[in-house]
Amino acid sequence: MNKLEETRRYMQILNLPWGRDNLAQALERANAKEISYLEFINQLLSEEMTAREQKAEQRRIKAAGFPYLKTVEDFDFGFQRSITRKQVNQLLDMQWIEKAYNLVFLGPPGVGKTHISVAIGLEAAKKGYRVSFVTMEELIRHLQMESVVARSRQKVKKIIKSDLVIIDEIGFLPISRQEANLFFQIISTLYEETSIIVTSNKGFEDWVELMGDPVITTAILDRIAHHSEIFNFTGDSYRLKNRDTILK
Repeated sequence: MNKLEETRRYMQILNLPWGRDNLAQALERANAKEISYLEFINQLLSEEMTAREQKAEQRRIKAAGFPYLKTVEDFDFGFQRSITRKQVNQLLDMQWIEKAYNLVFLGPPGVGKTHISVAIGLEAAKKGYRVSFVTMEELIRHLQMESVVARSRQKVKKIIKSDLVIIDEIGFLPISRQEANLFFQIISTLYEETSIIVTSNKGFEDWVELMGDPVITTAILDRIAHHSEIFNFTGDSYRLKNRDTILK
């Protein structure tokens, strides 16, 4: 075994996959530039760290469970004027996550609530935060099955351990009093520990009818809204306005 192969084997043992796979090219660049031994080691380890951080970022994004990947740059602030680019840029500093504050996006379907939630969640994942995206329907199903289904138990555990939880589409389907109680319990667990982004097609005044119990609803809203920024989205559906048609 020559020195190159032996060094690669050491890198494999030390869990340095980028250096193992790119050692020959890195040596060629170092020889061409006639850099010092220290500079060579520094560059090699720097590239290893960059590759490791990129892989960790991709793992966090995949683990978040986003329905699609949309960025802030994709968001049409000209169409949806209820939130400004300046406001979103302020949110992207993620200080609100550090303080376990919540964001609430209210408005009719198609006005960009989920898009901006995903965009903010994606940036949070890129910056190292653990993010979980779940629709209200999925969340209730997992909470109901938590005690009997391992997958649901793991999902709920992952949600609780997240730095940011995005709960999408509250209000599309009514829930029972028992389901509302389960929702209250998870919100109580997350309260002042984990940031939450909520999207809903119904205003807070309609949540009592949605959840069927004014006491539980008030308790839920109290915890969500206590430390929060609330945005009321208005306007027509972006999807309908920009729909693709079959007949031209």
